[in-house]
Amino acid sequence: MDMSILVLIVSFIILVAFNVPIAFSIGLSTMFTMLFTIPVGPAITTIAQRMATGIDSFALLAIPFFILSGQLMGRGGIARRLIDFAKVLVGMFPGGLAYVNVVACMFFGAISGSAAAATTAIGGFMIPVMNKEGYDKNFNTALTVTASTTGLLIPPSNILIVYSLASGGVSIAALFIAGYIPGILLGLGLIGAAAIIATIRKYPKGERPEFMYAIRKLADAVPSLMLIVIVIGGIIGGIFTATEASAIAVLYSLLLSVVFYKEVKLDQLSEILLRTVEITAMVMLLIGASSAMSWILSYENIPQSISHALVSMTESKFLILLIINLILLVVGTFMDMTPAVLIFTPIFLPVVATLGISPLHFGIMMILNLCIGLTTPPVGTVLFVGCGIGKTTIGNLAKSLLPFYVVMIAVLMLITYIPWLTEALPTFFGYM
Repeated sequence: MDMSILVLIVSFIILVAFNVPIAFSIGLSTMFTMLFTIPVGPAITTIAQRMATGIDSFALLAIPFFILSGQLMGRGGIARRLIDFAKVLVGMFPGGLAYVNVVACMFFGAISGSAAAATTAIGGFMIPVMNKEGYDKNFNTALTVTASTTGLLIPPSNILIVYSLASGGVSIAALFIAGYIPGILLGLGLIGAAAIIATIRKYPKGERPEFMYAIRKLADAVPSLMLIVIVIGGIIGGIFTATEASAIAVLYSLLLSVVFYKEVKLDQLSEILLRTVEITAMVMLLIGASSAMSWILSYENIPQSISHALVSMTESKFLILLIINLILLVVGTFMDMTPAVLIFTPIFLPVVATLGISPLHFGIMMILNLCIGLTTPPVGTVLFVGCGIGKTTIGNLAKSLLPFYVVMIAVLMLITYIPWLTEALPTFFGYM
């Protein structure tokens, strides 16, 4: 068993070091490990079977639908309307544009389910505006990059669906509801940090909007925000499942973008569908390859070995959770979120189960942890998108990111050690 683990780890690290795409690195390292333990024919057949069964899930149908809904929303002029609404809410305070940035990222990230999309859509508009108003360019970019991750916790979120699969069937509806308090708490923490910096630097405040102007902007944004109400309300009310809700989201997004707002033309739909297929194919390949790796991990009893090692190291629940968080923080710096969730969920879930921690609580903790990785070098995808939008470099951005990292880690610790923050809403709605 020790040699199999060595083959798996070394081959995976070498493949990643040579810039082999992560899905292929996972699949090839799994195949090398299987070839080390079982004959060639059965090994290849087993990999194919595990990849096929890994994506043979009704719940996974929600992913392409939510991706398509996010693509339609991203092209449908939603970002501009949400920014205008956020200005009405918080733009009049000192440093108000910073708060507008965070609130808009929270709204758009929740609607699109993508941190990168939120960075592009909100940052593409807000960063130049903030630059023009005298805000520091690196502060603007750092704020956008970190705020965009809130949408991965506030539903509907594709990564929560991926975690549901990796954990063996935690309720998607429960995960969706559980993400609200942590996501909002993270957003408020970022607003607090931005407020302190804005006060110290004496950033300007916006004008208080007139009542009728505020009503118009609210009316413009309500149809977009209704997507969240329809999806989550329908799931909580038992009207439809999370997978069915994703189809409803597509229909609503299509009507909103094409018919109501008229920002997406019919001849643009083919491009949107093609982009959706590309993203879906990448996600499904990752899920299939990771399912095969999860099988070999289980076959070699690796999760049980790691669980035994951690528990034998210390019986302190506090220390074990701290160690897991530290490992995930390191993992997040070199691995994207989806493969990290698929690979490390089956490894750490048995560990936290022995501590009496619910899979629901662990899932939100893990995803919040890996959100930090999206904003850190060397492979933080959202960080690189933000640098491109903000026309800056990671080196210049590093100092501005530090206070927001402190906030994200502080919120992570609160979520880790106060289960109520994650479990209160699912308990209230009868999911626990």
